[in-house]
Amino acid sequence: FRIMAGKVKWVTDIEKSVLINNFEKRGWIQVAENEDWNFYWMSVQTIRNVFSVETGYRLSDDQIVNHFPNHYELTRKDLMVKNIKRYRKELEKEGSPLAEKDENGKYIYLDFVPVTFMLPADYNLFVEEFRKNPSSTWIMKPCGKAQGKGIFLINKLSQIKKWSRDSKTSSFVSQSSKEAYVISLYINNPLLIGGKKFDLRLYVLVSTYRPLRCYMYKLGFCRFCTVKYTPSTSELDNMFVHLTNVAIQKHGDDYNHIHGGKWTVSNLRLYLESTRGKEVTNKLFDEIHWIIVQSLKAVAPVMNNDKHCFECYGYDIIIDDKLKPWLIEVNASPSLTSSTANDRILKYNLINDTLNIAVPNGEIPDCKWNKSPPKEVLGNYEVLYDEEMAQGEGADRDLRGRPGQSPGVKGSRARDSGKPVLTTWK
Repeated sequence: FRIMAGKVKWVTDIEKSVLINNFEKRGWIQVAENEDWNFYWMSVQTIRNVFSVETGYRLSDDQIVNHFPNHYELTRKDLMVKNIKRYRKELEKEGSPLAEKDENGKYIYLDFVPVTFMLPADYNLFVEEFRKNPSSTWIMKPCGKAQGKGIFLINKLSQIKKWSRDSKTSSFVSQSSKEAYVISLYINNPLLIGGKKFDLRLYVLVSTYRPLRCYMYKLGFCRFCTVKYTPSTSELDNMFVHLTNVAIQKHGDDYNHIHGGKWTVSNLRLYLESTRGKEVTNKLFDEIHWIIVQSLKAVAPVMNNDKHCFECYGYDIIIDDKLKPWLIEVNASPSLTSSTANDRILKYNLINDTLNIAVPNGEIPDCKWNKSPPKEVLGNYEVLYDEEMAQGEGADRDLRGRPGQSPGVKGSRARDSGKPVLTTWK
């Protein structure tokens, strides 16, 4: 089995040794020059080239790749929000109870992304919203960048005037016509542990979008800031307070290279169960799983569901002090670089388990198989949602019966009645 390292640009932050060790363990690496079947681990740029109209490259049945052709519909910050907004409107038109709103016009069940606008296109809409609550703080992010690059916070309109060329008409023109931004209402009441802000990095594997089949990795982790959180406007420029990205935090004076400012998800669960109670903690994680499935359903109709593709996404979730989870963004190439010993173990297992699902039993890849691996190969993954099975069992009911009841994962319970409810994921 050949690794086409010479022809394929590797994901820049991948530790090749970890990936190659996993391949070797399966006996997939061969030096024979006559092998003509391949497993490609590609960067997102290479995926664009492979599937571009100009190149006209066709993958054979024994070739599979680790991204969907238009994965950016979910992983670009602006497109993710656009697709979720479209999904809400479609459900509203269908009269779905999922799209129910409260007396203030807010979605009851689909309010899981912060209020967001695209700049420059939505500049005037943003100004209108800003003036409704002039004391609010907003966060600006370049649509096409990662690792915290180009992000800053504002709490005054004057702070983004440098992007505005025509103040007379209040129209917004970006400094670069190529660079678009999203501006989102900042979650200024995050749940704090030890006085510090954190977010969750969760891994979700999608083997097919139609029918949707996705898996949640049990071994996610929390990323903590190195400096204690304060909502003070004097600290808006201190990214060590506000951004959890390791790429930023590792440059801080207080960064700990032993634990890397990380907690496992299981540690977070234990902490929340001991401080908030088991029932509340289960409800929180049910809601996180529900948000992830809804985000995937939002992009499924527009995703190019190529049979040669699978994808492991890195979901970033922030929990506020009311234990409400918010979807911040989804990463197409979550970092596989290990910053600590525990990191290396986790990411080694992540790659191992991902490959076991993408290519069960280490066999020759076959894009025509039904992509439904046996339970024994799932490793640390668990089925999050299987649309085919849900429809077959007549259990595809996305709505939580009433506020306080969660459609959650296996073993979830109705919070108001204490009676078991059928899972809607499987």
